[in-house]
Amino acid sequence: MSEQLTFDLPQRTAQGRDDFFVSPANALAVAQMDDWQNWPQRKLVLVGPEGAGKTHLTHVWADICGARVINGADILTTDVASLAGGGAVAVENADRIFGPKSEATLFHLHNLVLAEGGTLLLTARASPRQWPLALPDLKSRMEATATATLEAPDDALLSALLVKLFTDRQLQVNPTLIPYLVGRMERSFGDAQRLVAALDAAALRENRAVTRGLAAQVLDNLNPDG
Repeated sequence: MSEQLTFDLPQRTAQGRDDFFVSPANALAVAQMDDWQNWPQRKLVLVGPEGAGKTHLTHVWADICGARVINGADILTTDVASLAGGGAVAVENADRIFGPKSEATLFHLHNLVLAEGGTLLLTARASPRQWPLALPDLKSRMEATATATLEAPDDALLSALLVKLFTDRQLQVNPTLIPYLVGRMERSFGDAQRLVAALDAAALRENRAVTRGLAAQVLDNLNPDG
């Protein structure tokens, strides 16, 4: 990438992982994650849309405090007692846990972790009040859990993400392409990832550079009604 393709954004290095860019859209949530030793009742729900960085921040946190990370989809096949005995635990996609057995298992895990003096992190696309929980005790405990929210990306964060995604794919682009894309793309992390993937595929298919012309063509294909 050209050295000119940079943005004046603070960044944090995720131990052994890619840089995580901090902007007004996520700064508060990042600060809450950093302050994990002071979470109310030693638990937190990290909320944000697809691709917002929930998994990234979860693994940064897990590296710092030695937490074990599971996906909510795997909760029924998890040895909850062994998991809770490790201290800190993270459950990703907790809002997708529903059904009597899964909810009872999450409730058991929640109680065991806290009883053992551990710390519990859960990630979700929506706040606990919107989760489809039927178990009253679990519902009340989740709704009483503090939340940290990764907001929809602002221009600075989208710009930084596009730069990172192009760099990851070793694609050289003119710096002026970044604001052009930011002003025309759907404003989400997931769409940024899909857009760069589509540009990469189109450039390979047509054996051409990633230019504004190619970007206009790809954007039209991704948003035919736009």
